[in-house]
Amino acid sequence: MTTNGGVNMALTSQAYLDGSSVKQTKSLITELCRLFYTLGWVGGTGGSITAKVHDDSVPKSHQLIIMSPSGVQKERMVEEDMYVLSSTGDILFSPSPKPYPHKPPKCSDCASLFMKAYNMRNAGAVIHSHGMESCVVTMLDPLAKEFRITHMEMIKGIQGHGYYDELVVPIIENAAHERELTESLALAAGNYNSFENKHLKRTQKQLLYWSEIMVSMYGEIPGLVPKLRLNATTISLKLQSNFTNWALIGQLQRCIVLDIEGTTTPISFVTEVLFPYARENVQRHLEATYDTDATQDVIKLLRSQVQDDLQNGVADAVPIPSDEAGKEKVIAALVANVEGMIKSDRKITSLKQLQGHIWQTGFEKNELKGVVFDDVPSALEKWHASGIKVYIYSSGSRLAQRLLFGYTNYGDLRNYLCGFFDTTVGNKKETKSYVEISESLGVHKPSEVLFVTDIYQEAVAAKAAGLEVMISVRPGNGPLPENHGFKTIKSFSEI
Repeated sequence: MTTNGGVNMALTSQAYLDGSSVKQTKSLITELCRLFYTLGWVGGTGGSITAKVHDDSVPKSHQLIIMSPSGVQKERMVEEDMYVLSSTGDILFSPSPKPYPHKPPKCSDCASLFMKAYNMRNAGAVIHSHGMESCVVTMLDPLAKEFRITHMEMIKGIQGHGYYDELVVPIIENAAHERELTESLALAAGNYNSFENKHLKRTQKQLLYWSEIMVSMYGEIPGLVPKLRLNATTISLKLQSNFTNWALIGQLQRCIVLDIEGTTTPISFVTEVLFPYARENVQRHLEATYDTDATQDVIKLLRSQVQDDLQNGVADAVPIPSDEAGKEKVIAALVANVEGMIKSDRKITSLKQLQGHIWQTGFEKNELKGVVFDDVPSALEKWHASGIKVYIYSSGSRLAQRLLFGYTNYGDLRNYLCGFFDTTVGNKKETKSYVEISESLGVHKPSEVLFVTDIYQEAVAAKAAGLEVMISVRPGNGPLPENHGFKTIKSFSEI
């Protein structure tokens, strides 16, 4: 297989088509189809998966394509159901139809799209399923319909991204035929106006790439391709104009992690508003939601915590009777324990989760409104515009954190925040908690994360994990040790 002609002849020979390389690729696609069906990711007979036949003796530009058929149930596919295509898109092998009542297999309507993708991007595999069109344009678009995903483990594979980052994908309404998606695709690209500058060059290539595919498949569409090309050019210009600013940002922290109490929010709001509200409404909340799954889950956590407290001789711990004792007695014991925990300001997950649920009711009924310092909104907006990712780490539950920033005296500030950490990641005074956070954020080194807190012990723990640290000095905060060695700020404008 040393010449193009020789390669083509060898690849189309029956011996090669029956060989181990082709067979292994067919087997892989068959396994993937069954797995995706089992996971509920695909269903029915529509959609397709394709992959190149890996063979080091064959140039990538000449490698064969294996494509699953349309018209065959995904969970029932076997190797003999696969199509084999040449690198130019010619069908070298077609599967035989199965006896009635099975539908006859057919080559996917997206075959030409796949072939263009392989030829332009040198891809290794392409997956298409009905509804997957919604994920074609992977760019932020605040004007279009969209869905947001967090807590994605494998997003760490994208440099600079981590487990708690938010992935935003525009939703493009599906159509009967792929060619009918072009207008929606162009609209999503045209509305696009917000993304990190470091990704703009890649997006420019994506736009040009899709415009070429549309032309190759459907010919010139008046106004469509020029619009795509215009947006790609505009993005390129934007990248050049913001290059200096981005270079400066790169020298600073790429992520900022903020404490809440005493840092973004007055301690008095927590101690004089939130805690009393939770304490006064524990019984009402438990009575109203006792039989819900959420409250039962919290009760299980509280039972476990109280059992530990009783064994360790913790003051104010009261035994919680079994469910057989009746709802009223269980709630009475829970209320007594929660009041003692709140009085002692304990930073435990069970208490924080219950408080979060109680506060949710308060915020939604407009009985509560979150309070932040006056300099916080402008700082969050500035960091967000500069491409710096901002996270919250507080002893309060993630639910409580989202509520506080979603219902503030300055409106909803959650759009400026990329994620929330609570005590499920670890105690705030333990170094391993900050190691876990920095690893989750996807930074190259912990020093790219700035942590701002008002608590000296938290600052020490974060510094030991390699994070940059500043201590917030706000009205009502506790005193700091002399010669503590940390930079202090009185306003976020100093960062």
